[in-house]
Amino acid sequence: MENQKSNNGLKAAILVLILALLGSLYYNFKLSNETNKLEADVKNVSTEKENILKDLEELKNSYDTALAENTSMSDELIAEREKVVQLMEEVKRTKNDVNSLSKYRQMYNNLETKNKSLMQEVEVLKAQNQELTTDLDSTKVVLEESKNYNKVLVGQNEELSKTVEKGSKLSVLNLQTAAYKQKSSGKEIETDKASRADLLKVSFTIAENNIAKSGDKTYYVQVIDSKNNVLGDKVTTSFGDKSLTYSFLTTVQYENKTVKVTENLKGSNFEKGTYFVNIFDKGELVSKSSFTLK
Repeated sequence: MENQKSNNGLKAAILVLILALLGSLYYNFKLSNETNKLEADVKNVSTEKENILKDLEELKNSYDTALAENTSMSDELIAEREKVVQLMEEVKRTKNDVNSLSKYRQMYNNLETKNKSLMQEVEVLKAQNQELTTDLDSTKVVLEESKNYNKVLVGQNEELSKTVEKGSKLSVLNLQTAAYKQKSSGKEIETDKASRADLLKVSFTIAENNIAKSGDKTYYVQVIDSKNNVLGDKVTTSFGDKSLTYSFLTTVQYENKTVKVTENLKGSNFEKGTYFVNIFDKGELVSKSSFTLK
């Protein structure tokens, strides 16, 4: 009887120990699960913080890129970028708190929505600026082509003016000079004897020119004897830095038609030898010839 009681007590003790062991195992299992869940929650909170900071950094970079393009929205972009930077600082300082991070995630979402709206406006402005740049480049090309064309026209006009100026100059042709003996009757007899001559007759032709200006044309005639003496009036005049001593001048009424000009230079005691005759249009030599008296 006593042995039976002793066995029953032992069984009860063993049962109590088993129940205590099972309770301890369950407590340890629950504690382990809670610890793992807490560690997971902490890890998730830390990851979320990093994700928010990463997302905010991308927002800031998008504003930096837009600002580097010098858009007309710079002030507004700078203001929004500053909000992003401030939120990044707040997130960095916060503890790994789920409620705080949830609030910051919502704030980020609001900033992201604003960012998308602003970036759309930036793209529109970029497209407009590109179009304006293209139009400006086209205008520059047109202006440059016009400038070059005007240069060509100016050059052509200058060449044409030179051509007209050159073409409008009168040609003096057939310059001839001969000595004559003038008799008392007025009759003139040509001679090549210096001792007999008392008159030199100078003649030349002004050619027809339809583009030359009509009106009075004055020519300076220079006759030089064999001893290099200028005969006649011996008047000296200047044309710029040039001076000219001439024998006489002749003025012709020119009407764009061929004109024959003849002038007499009277003298005495003409020298033997070669004489030179020069015709000047102001300071420019336009014709020359020579003749000889024996």
